[in-house]
Amino acid sequence: MIVLRHCQSEFNRLFTATRRDPGISDPSLSAHGHEQAQELVARLRGEDIRRIVVSPYRRALQTAAPLARTLGITPIVEPLVRERVAFSCDEGSSPSQLALEWPDLDFSGLSEGWWSESPEPQHVVEDRAALFRTAIGALPQARHTLVVSHWCFLLALVGESMENGTWRRLDDRVLHGMD
Repeated sequence: MIVLRHCQSEFNRLFTATRRDPGISDPSLSAHGHEQAQELVARLRGEDIRRIVVSPYRRALQTAAPLARTLGITPIVEPLVRERVAFSCDEGSSPSQLALEWPDLDFSGLSEGWWSESPEPQHVVEDRAALFRTAIGALPQARHTLVVSHWCFLLALVGESMENGTWRRLDDRVLHGMD
């Protein structure tokens, strides 16, 4: 399985410059983030990706879109891989809003307030990561899956901090929690 942290969002751009929460809920990618997402197409094209699992936040959906289009894959929206709620950017958008922007994706599995309450305890994120690891590890084509997620969730899943727009292939030891 390949895990990918979403590309730079407007929140990331502003927070990095000021170290203050800019108050943007469910931000879109920045101009640089859109460039990163396009560059990922060339970098991931040869990785034999057959399934894309994506967080319901805009920044993750926008990160996945160019590669999904190129590969002819319809991403699977999975709220388990969402970010830990700690900042304004971690408040999501309603399924009806998201469906207007991405009419080809299925948001029917999301409740209106699908994101977690703030602040979300770290152990809850770790529990979600363990649940996801078990679910994805049981799939026959897990090795051909790309998961587009967020910093805190990926830290809980793989035990490693990842920068915006970076990806990593997980081996079976990490996938089954033995790393």
